[in-house]
Amino acid sequence: MKVRFPRMAYNRITALGLALAVVAAGMSLLLFAFESVTVSHNPYFGIFLYMVLPPFVLLGLLLIPLGMFRRWRAMQRGERTEPVKWPHIDLNVSSHRNAFTFFMVGTIVFLALTSFGAYHAYEYSESVDFCGKTCHTVMHPEFVPYESSPHARVACVECHVGPGAGWYARSKLSGAYQVYAVLFDKFPRPIPTPIENLRPAQETCMECHWPEKFFGGQQRRFNHSRYDDENSSWPINMLINTGGGDPATGQTVGIHWHMNANIRIEYVARDEKRLDIPWVKVTELGTGKVTIYEDEDDPMDPEELAAEEPRVMDCIDCHNRPSHKLRSPDHAMDLALLGGRIDRSLPGIKRVAVASLAESYATREEARSGIAEAITTHFVEDHPDVYEGRRPAVEEAVRAVQSIHERNFFPDMGVQWDVYPDHIGHMEFPGCMRCHNGRHKSADGREIVRECSSCHTILSQGTGERYEVTANLEAGLRFVHPEDIGEAWTEMGCYECHEGIQP
Repeated sequence: MKVRFPRMAYNRITALGLALAVVAAGMSLLLFAFESVTVSHNPYFGIFLYMVLPPFVLLGLLLIPLGMFRRWRAMQRGERTEPVKWPHIDLNVSSHRNAFTFFMVGTIVFLALTSFGAYHAYEYSESVDFCGKTCHTVMHPEFVPYESSPHARVACVECHVGPGAGWYARSKLSGAYQVYAVLFDKFPRPIPTPIENLRPAQETCMECHWPEKFFGGQQRRFNHSRYDDENSSWPINMLINTGGGDPATGQTVGIHWHMNANIRIEYVARDEKRLDIPWVKVTELGTGKVTIYEDEDDPMDPEELAAEEPRVMDCIDCHNRPSHKLRSPDHAMDLALLGGRIDRSLPGIKRVAVASLAESYATREEARSGIAEAITTHFVEDHPDVYEGRRPAVEEAVRAVQSIHERNFFPDMGVQWDVYPDHIGHMEFPGCMRCHNGRHKSADGREIVRECSSCHTILSQGTGERYEVTANLEAGLRFVHPEDIGEAWTEMGCYECHEGIQP
């Protein structure tokens, strides 16, 4: 029995729409089946399956009635010999019944597939693959350090969007412009930070981290390597006074005092990166007492200050690179030597490696070549016996340094480790010393503390004959600089000398 449809269905537009819908739907089902049995796939696979094909299915289904409508209008204008009548459905007519059955079954299947696809499109748009790999060039500098960060098992949206429909909608509206910017190459290089209109950390970070919980101290060992031929180690073992506010005792001490629920800290920064902070306001919520600290060496003009809206301090003002930390050549080499990825006994390897990383390279290929040439030349010319006898170790060091560059330098985005300041600590960036620099004072003469022991206690430091251990856990040791610089370290910030590319 031949299946017949109404005469209006027999036109090119309807036929095209039917073919488009069937082919796109068939491809979607085939790709979904393939995805179901595949462990991993290219990030663009999900975009094609859940975002590209469904609109073609919808377009095809829209073309079917459009073609039928155009055919009916042609009949109305007398361009067809059939009688001009308003379209009607008579299920007693086999052709109408066939068309109605096809339409209803197709609609039900389409709605089911659309619902299923829409859910997966939503799920995929929230995935780490979508955020980190789809816009490969744009997000590469963020995605690479994220993979080895403490938050590597936390999805991007958990921090950048958080729970609730409101911020989800805002993120998608913002994302629409970002898609346009990527498609038409309108995005800046590098992506500027801090991100404007970022959701407050209290609504994201604090889903897992509780500032109300008193943390106490953390013991941490900082393993520095010197720039001598021996790459000698100079470790510093510290107790980091994380502290916080203890609801049980009312104790408020240490670094996390800043996030104590009983106080509010506000500040004004002169620059977009929030490195220059001349004005700080501390409000004790219980008593209402307000203390304002200003940089006595470089205060803000009253008119300038009045025009600014103070920012309420939250976690991200210190932990501004929790998942996207780019390491300086100095720090990255310390880690590589500590972990044994580079043989510490290779003479002067840290010095030459850091120098090669500090060079400016236009592309990654140029960087790989330049690093290999610099390190190889160092050993061939200055230590030929080492190069001849331990060439595999030298080549392994070259590969390790090239890997450091690839993880911390991204020439195509204009990004390298020092483009994004890290506000934790004060070794290579002002960090804590944006406020704790000894210059911020209140009207009654009080000063924002600059004492080292406020934040950390040195338990041991040095090596060999210069190794020392504290006998007083409360006071700790007085810091000793590995190089003899006298008392200069007490008069300036570490970051003023340590620029991450010493010597």
